[in-house]
Amino acid sequence: MSQLDKYKRFTVTSALPYANGPLHIGHLAGAYLPADIFVRYLRLLKKDVVYICGSDEHGAAITIKAKKEGTTPQAIIDKYHQQIKQSFEDFGMSFDIYHRTSSAIHHDLSQEFFLNLYEKGEFIEKFSEQYYDEDFNQFLADRYITGTCPVCSNDRAYGDQCENCGTSLNPTDLINPISTLSGKAPVLKPTKHWYLPLDKYQPWLEKWIDEKEGEWKVNVFGQCRSWLKSGLQPRSMTRDLDWGIDVPLEEAKGKKLYVWMDAPIGYISATKQWAIDNNKNWQLYWKKQANEADETCLLHFIGKDNIVFHCIIFPAILKAHGEYVLPQNVPANEFLNLEGDKLSTSRNHAVWLHEYLEEFPGKQDELRYVLTSILPETSDSEFTWKDYQARVNNELVAILGNYVNRVMILMHKYYDGKVNANIKLTDAKINAELGGYYDELGKNLESYRFRQAMQNVMDMARLGNRYLTEQEPWKAIKNDAEAAKNALHNSLAIIGHIATCLQPFLPHTAERIFGMLNVEPFALDQEVEFASGHQLNPAALLFEKVEDEAIEKQIQKLADKKAAAVAAPKQVAVTPAKANVSFDDFVKMDIRTGTILTAEKVAKTKKLLKLTIDTGIDQRTVVSGIAEYYEPEAIIGKQVSILVNLEPREIKGIMSQGMILMAENAEGKLSFVAPVDTMDNGSVVR
Repeated sequence: MSQLDKYKRFTVTSALPYANGPLHIGHLAGAYLPADIFVRYLRLLKKDVVYICGSDEHGAAITIKAKKEGTTPQAIIDKYHQQIKQSFEDFGMSFDIYHRTSSAIHHDLSQEFFLNLYEKGEFIEKFSEQYYDEDFNQFLADRYITGTCPVCSNDRAYGDQCENCGTSLNPTDLINPISTLSGKAPVLKPTKHWYLPLDKYQPWLEKWIDEKEGEWKVNVFGQCRSWLKSGLQPRSMTRDLDWGIDVPLEEAKGKKLYVWMDAPIGYISATKQWAIDNNKNWQLYWKKQANEADETCLLHFIGKDNIVFHCIIFPAILKAHGEYVLPQNVPANEFLNLEGDKLSTSRNHAVWLHEYLEEFPGKQDELRYVLTSILPETSDSEFTWKDYQARVNNELVAILGNYVNRVMILMHKYYDGKVNANIKLTDAKINAELGGYYDELGKNLESYRFRQAMQNVMDMARLGNRYLTEQEPWKAIKNDAEAAKNALHNSLAIIGHIATCLQPFLPHTAERIFGMLNVEPFALDQEVEFASGHQLNPAALLFEKVEDEAIEKQIQKLADKKAAAVAAPKQVAVTPAKANVSFDDFVKMDIRTGTILTAEKVAKTKKLLKLTIDTGIDQRTVVSGIAEYYEPEAIIGKQVSILVNLEPREIKGIMSQGMILMAENAEGKLSFVAPVDTMDNGSVVR
């Protein structure tokens, strides 16, 4: 019995993309393609499923984009919502609805959620010191503040999160904060906000998440446990902003809901709109139902940067409300890199979906196949155009397309495309092998191992090619017509099985195969068979080879973008100067020359190194976020500049006693700030 059988219905969501820019292949590989595959699989099993997505149209990211483009937030969301929606449609995503959080139904539901928690006394109301830009006369939302991360020393951390080490932050955690509006240091001013006491929910969250061990992906479970180990703190659910959903309280005029209060509720409001449009009961897909133990399976497909919001903050909100089901799983993916470098919107280092669809018309399934084959399911992976070409030419064309084409051509050559008997697979060995692939396919899909599941289907095509080569019906037809007919009819049945299993992965290709077979698509529990006299449609090539010229064009396009970014005026990428400090403030910093004695990676992290440094004063431990740029053994013996009187801080269970100085360029590359000549350890940097 499948684990899926215990649920009556499924609610599947993909992360709501910010309506402040187009989609790239990293987005697809993170939150959208895996969910689409899984939903299509559920539909093949004839499950009751609703697949929800939409544009996230609030928060500082929208207003920052509007300021950058010299327009209004409304103009930004209208422009990018339509572009994203069209790209998804052209790519073939199977959302039941693609909604938007600017809709009235979403505003109403978000305010209803807030009031429900407010009236239950779930919020802590308090005045706090928050950053304020005196030049612009406004409080600063989290993303309007950058500074140095107190955990990994990344000096481009945001007020809500460091994207270098993944730590969730409050703006006041930042070292040397800077307003992105004026480029100056903000001041602290008192303001009242409503906080969700996540610390109150920590015991419940720990128990709930512990129950997911072995069921959730190790990368998701591990990140959740790390968050909980660090200790949860109350988090403000309101913001001082001029764009977003109004806080529905008289005393909160001018304040908006925190974007991570309103955005996940967008899944629910979209479901409500879908239910209205289709005469459905939306509550069945979100609310607990009487006398049903596991009535609804809620699944969130996201990228790893959204794990904390979907596994801790949103579940806490749902728990506080009390009427809603909680997610059964959050199968988050890691990041996809591009041609040896991180995907970067700001540097235009990306393969944009709308551009791919224009430049490779009708090649949606080729991209689906390549991305599925390299999905970053538990660790980061990489897309290259050469690999794209190799996978299309050597796998889709040479294995899958070749097999289908050979069988169809031989059926038309020898039998005019007409089936000569009521057929289904008669070869017991082939039947058993196919049955094994079906079993593996189901296990892999239900464990969110989509890469392996895709290979299960390709293995069916490999099996078909091998069987056809062994049977040689083009030879048997000369002296054993019955054997030739059996071989080709068995091969035709194998194609039917391949097309059936391809549907979640390559839906356009499966549709073309069923068109050639001249049958309606088969369900997974349906017998693959053809009646005697059934007429096949003409053979047609499923895929075309990708030529070198097309690949070189894409590689050159990325190189041109990189060159343009390098040639761009440097001041565009330079962080604004910080506010002036007095000489007395400067001399309080005790910076010394030191030597790295030992270096090792911090367990269960990708970016942190544990260093032992001889400061001349002592030997001390420093945790530094440089593991992506330096191998531990390569920096032993290197001299560094170290701030020795920084207050010690515990990082991943290690007490860090200082900070090494690093320079960072616009591409995010780090380099040691160190003396040119060898200096004695303990030498003062003035």
